[in-house]
Amino acid sequence: MKLSKEIKTAVLVISGILLFVFIFYYLKGENILDNSKKITAIYDNVEGLAPSAAVTINGHRIGKVQSIEFTDDRSGKLSVSMLIDSDFEFSKNSKAQLYEAGLIGGKAIAIIPAFDGGTPIKSGDVLVSDIKPGLTDLVNQRLTPLQEKIEAMMVSADSLLVNLNAVFDTKTKQSIKSSIVELGATIESFKTTSESLNGMLVDNKSAIGETLTNFNTISKDLTTLSSSLSASDLEAIMANLKSTISNFDQLLSSIEKGEGTVGKLMKDEAIYNNLEGATKQLEQLLEDMKLNPKRYVHFSLFGKKAKQYDADGNELKNKKD
Repeated sequence: MKLSKEIKTAVLVISGILLFVFIFYYLKGENILDNSKKITAIYDNVEGLAPSAAVTINGHRIGKVQSIEFTDDRSGKLSVSMLIDSDFEFSKNSKAQLYEAGLIGGKAIAIIPAFDGGTPIKSGDVLVSDIKPGLTDLVNQRLTPLQEKIEAMMVSADSLLVNLNAVFDTKTKQSIKSSIVELGATIESFKTTSESLNGMLVDNKSAIGETLTNFNTISKDLTTLSSSLSASDLEAIMANLKSTISNFDQLLSSIEKGEGTVGKLMKDEAIYNNLEGATKQLEQLLEDMKLNPKRYVHFSLFGKKAKQYDADGNELKNKKD
């Protein structure tokens, strides 16, 4: 049967339209001849994720990202459509986790399958979304507090430098320089003293050795003396010392009570008054002897009779019979 030109033209046009539709969907990442399942997940942020990114389960690629679009509720969230090519069945309660595929590999989506006996996944289902922090996020989480601390430290360091500049004015700097010069001179003097001391030690090495030997001998003698004291009858000595102290206490007690000669002298007021009166009379006698020595001492070569005096020191004239 011979086909007319109109039929051939119609077949060619229909074939072209079908080919165009196939290529259109293929370029969109969707194969209309395949029985792939189309599922969706909603994310707040999908930075780094691109269409055709891998969709994996346990690291095995089972599909790809078909498209990324804003949701219709004007919330700013993003709807990610995925085509699952594998026949591997998992529950619709599974999670679609967005993760970092590598430092320069962008991001991908990992299906965290749930084997809870729930309804198997099918086209049109929406999975629970999840985001796994990547290396860059972890670094940022660690660096942000560190950056804040470094900034605070830099502010403190700047304040410290300003204060130091205010403290170390020209006069202070000059004083520090002078102190450093004096410190150098002190160190040089100390070095000279150290050299002199070293020379003295070298010159008196033998004398120092003899001194150490003598010290060692004295130490041995002290050790021997200590041993001798340890071996002596310390208990008897202590007993005698205790007895002596006890007798001395008794003596002081008897004196305090006025017993014995010493106690009476210290406690009897009459004896004290008599001694005081005798002492006073003795002082008067000595004073009178000093003033009137002739009254007490008389010397005559010719036997002249000694003069007599009254109680007031006046001379008594002898009356002739």
